[in-house]
Amino acid sequence: MNSISVQYSSSEYRIFAPKEKVIAFLKKVCEHEGLDKVQFSVSFIDEENMRFLNKTYRGIDNSTDILSFAVQDGNDDFDFPTGRSRYRNLGDMLICPEVCMRNASDFGVESKEELHRLLIHGILHLKGMDHVSNDADEPMLMHQEDILKKLYLIQQGGLL
Repeated sequence: MNSISVQYSSSEYRIFAPKEKVIAFLKKVCEHEGLDKVQFSVSFIDEENMRFLNKTYRGIDNSTDILSFAVQDGNDDFDFPTGRSRYRNLGDMLICPEVCMRNASDFGVESKEELHRLLIHGILHLKGMDHVSNDADEPMLMHQEDILKKLYLIQQGGLL
């Protein structure tokens, strides 16, 4: 069992990505990836805040579709307190629906598919995977697409 928290900075984002469906999809991804007894959050935020966070943490003065902040990010100089939680904290992911929808249009896919892709992408980052570029032959991105295809086949078109 996992603990997944979903927040929205705007009520309209609830329509784009209903909480129950987001959690159901993320549970399937966690199951696929063998993640059990983990906790993480997903926040849907506006483009202005995404741009600010992208500039602050990545030095890129543009909005982006997703940012992931993994608790285990390879920084050996800092240990997060673990407390007595029965869950292992993976971190947080932030998604910008406007950029997601724009990307879906640019890539010629449905916004639901692109959202699924971002949710998978975020979990892979939270579990420690990374990629150097956005090239299709990047191992993490290939794994992401493999998960997406498998879950779509299982669910006959996705969950959202």
